[in-house]
This record gives sequence, structure tokens and C-alpha cells, in this order.
Amino acid sequence: MLYWSCECGKRKHSRRKGKALTLQQELELLRAENVKLKAGSSKDLSMKISEKRALSVYGLGRFPVTLYKEQWRRLIAFAKEIEKFLNENDALLKTKGEE
Repeated sequence: MLYWSCECGKRKHSRRKGKALTLQQELELLRAENVKLKAGSSKDLSMKISEKRALSVYGLGRFPVTLYKEQWRRLIAFAKEIEKFLNENDALLKTKGEE
């Protein structure tokens, strides 16, 4: 029987409540999960509370952007200025993937 470890780390759980999976079934599940993760990774943003109790935003780049709540509030309050700066300097700024 094939098992996977859950995040609780206390014990291993079967993927299908006690039913054994063949290697082919397990491979198909992993491939489907991989396709789903790749499809959502470039579009979706997600949030998580870090170990140090700051807010981490995932999905902008390779690493999360992690700031404390007062830093996020300052950044959000500065959003109009950022947008104005981006518009004024559009020709000088690159987009991701540009050479």
C-alpha cells in the first residue's frame, strides 16, 4: 500500500482511506497534481502567516514577500504613488521575462 505524509507529521495516511494504490494510479495522481500546481503558480496569489507572525504573500516570484502588518499598511497607503511612478517611468521599466 502506498502512503503519503500529511502536514500533521504524526502519522502516515493512505491516499484513499485504506485502499491500496497501484504505482500507475499513484503516478497518475502525482502527474495531475503537478499540472494543477504549475497552472496555478503563475496566476494565483496566496497568503500565509509566517513563523515570526508576519504576512507572507506567495506567487509574485520565486520567494514570498514577507512584511509585518504595519509595513503592509504603509505599502498599501503608498499604492497610488507607486502606480503613478510606474506610469511615469513605464518606458524605463522592464516586465518579467524581458531582456
